[in-house]
Amino acid sequence: MNIACMIDHTMLKPDATTETILRYCDEAKKYGFHSVVVNTCHTALVANELKNTGITTCCVVGFPLGAMMTSAKAFEASEAVKAGAGEIDMVINIGAIKDKNWNFVKNDIQAVVEASKPSIVKVIIETCLLTDEEKVKACQLSEEAGAVYVKTSTGFSTAGAKVNDVQLMRKSVSPKVHVKASGGIHDPEFAKELMDAGADRFGATSGIAIMNIPD
Repeated sequence: MNIACMIDHTMLKPDATTETILRYCDEAKKYGFHSVVVNTCHTALVANELKNTGITTCCVVGFPLGAMMTSAKAFEASEAVKAGAGEIDMVINIGAIKDKNWNFVKNDIQAVVEASKPSIVKVIIETCLLTDEEKVKACQLSEEAGAVYVKTSTGFSTAGAKVNDVQLMRKSVSPKVHVKASGGIHDPEFAKELMDAGADRFGATSGIAIMNIPD
């Protein structure tokens, strides 16, 4: 089974050069990935490279900690969309979740959703730092705030995607909200487990390696 169209080909390393970003764009075009995911400074470059290919430019916002001012996240998202981003992957405010400051969490997401229109928003909840109760609440608030996806991980914290987290996230939102698994996905067998658990998008630096998953 080829899942290339479900893969967000991702390069978020701080030392990523223009040459590296262009290589990821070329690979996305060659293999038919859904998108190329980059930090916002690369938005215009990627959007230009992917123009008229049907491949989406996706940018991360508030990355990787999620602890920026809401206004800063919203501004970054708005600027990325203006520069050509069709999807925004924002990091939730993890400290606010720990504080159970649910209004802040929801408003933080909602501000980015509004600033990103007409582009869609995925909310990275960083599952490795949350309890199951917090994961469920984070997913529910993401849906209430208008996000289209909930996403497991940044790939820059203590752990990445896990099957049980994807299962829990899938159960925590309605069918209109999707689940993206990311972080530590390096082989097609693991990608298949995550897909069976409910993931319908994958974020991976090694997108080529996970393309052909078992039937």
